[in-house]
Amino acid sequence: MNDRRTRRRRRSGNALIDVLNGMLTLLVIGLVVVGGGFFYVASQYYGAGPVQEERIFRVESGNTLTTTANRLEEQGFISNALIFSQFGGRVEKNTVVKAGDFSIPAQASMSDILRELTEGNPIRYAVTIPEGWTAWQVLRRLADDDRLTGEITTLPPEGSILPGSYDYTPGDTRQSVLDKMQLAMTQALATVWEGRVADLPLKSPAELLILASIVEKETGVASERPEVAAVFVNRLRTGMRLQSDPTIIYGITLGQSTLDRGIRRSEIEQKTAYNTYQIDGLPPTPIANPGIEALRAVANPDTHKYLYFVAKGATPSEGHVFAETYAEHQTNVARYRAIAAEAAAQAEAEAEQARQALEAEQAEEAQDSAQ
Repeated sequence: MNDRRTRRRRRSGNALIDVLNGMLTLLVIGLVVVGGGFFYVASQYYGAGPVQEERIFRVESGNTLTTTANRLEEQGFISNALIFSQFGGRVEKNTVVKAGDFSIPAQASMSDILRELTEGNPIRYAVTIPEGWTAWQVLRRLADDDRLTGEITTLPPEGSILPGSYDYTPGDTRQSVLDKMQLAMTQALATVWEGRVADLPLKSPAELLILASIVEKETGVASERPEVAAVFVNRLRTGMRLQSDPTIIYGITLGQSTLDRGIRRSEIEQKTAYNTYQIDGLPPTPIANPGIEALRAVANPDTHKYLYFVAKGATPSEGHVFAETYAEHQTNVARYRAIAAEAAAQAEAEAEQARQALEAEQAEEAQDSAQ
């Protein structure tokens, strides 16, 4: 009887050991499987990616990590969207992707890509508006940028846009970029108006903006702006008409085309709202979008007694020569006309030489062909 009980206890003990050994074996196998799985996932996540050359990837505004992972896999940047979003979402500190275009290097790992999309800087895109452009020209530039979306159907007020460079993210609307430009002008004009000289003969920021647009179109030499502004300020103070050629041109084109010819006498004599040879004071609106320096020049013009100016030479970069009296101005005008005539004659002579050289070359070629 005792032997039978002893054998029974031994069998029970062996069975328990077998169960424990089996459980331990399963645990080891499980750990191996889990460890192997983790190693595989980690190697996929941190290993070199499939992209063989640098490429651009775009994150659309509002994309989540999961959406981004799926698009990365579809475009061949990564091999497994689930690993990217689930494993990456757990091991990286930041998983909020930024909108924009990103440059992804060749063989970039999932880890590299996620860090670039969350911590890197998108490629900088910007639209640049030169000083003196009209609203119509600005809208054309915005329309030509195919990274922007939407349409602008209404021409913004002339002078409401501050020239400069404006960053944007691909997919932004054209209207949103235009809004930035207009807000920048509103803020700049308010600041400049607050800092104007006390005796300026302008009643409002709107009048300062109009005069600044004229100054902007009259000279392309930055250092001359305060001097040119002072001429017009002096004229306003004395009641003289501004007599600015760019205002005549704007009255003809309304800023929606360029006048690729000289101003005709009939256009100088025609009374329009913008012809400052025919109207007193300022035109009703700006004639372009002036830059910040033109605004500042009008708000703080030079102190001098000049009432006239004319181009110094045949090219705009040479600037202008100034005069206090009409007699002195006439002398300067005569000098400018002589310079312009000489430049025109030189240009015509060079053109004639080019024509003769081309004719000689073609005649020689024709003779060779005949032979």
